[in-house]
Amino acid sequence: MKRLIIHREALKRFETEEEGFIGYVQYELYEGGIDLTHTIVPKQIEGRGVAASIVAFVLDYAREKGLRVKPSCSYVRTYIERHKEQLKITLNDRL
Repeated sequence: MKRLIIHREALKRFETEEEGFIGYVQYELYEGGIDLTHTIVPKQIEGRGVAASIVAFVLDYAREKGLRVKPSCSYVRTYIERHKEQLKITLNDRL
């Protein structure tokens, strides 16, 4: 399913809405990179791939912008581990 994912820079998050509920990935920027700090999906829309869609979008964004990725969020870390052969991103393991 193709979802509309919006970058809300003022809120420092990428989000999507489904059935009136908003799922999002929160981030913090640092010099040369992006720290993905939290992934939030309301229970009402869990299990539909919402988090995976947003994380994939954010990782594409980071790659396109040349940002290193710090996966502070456990969901993001797990997603990267499971899809690392498909991803062309630079992880920041030093932070």
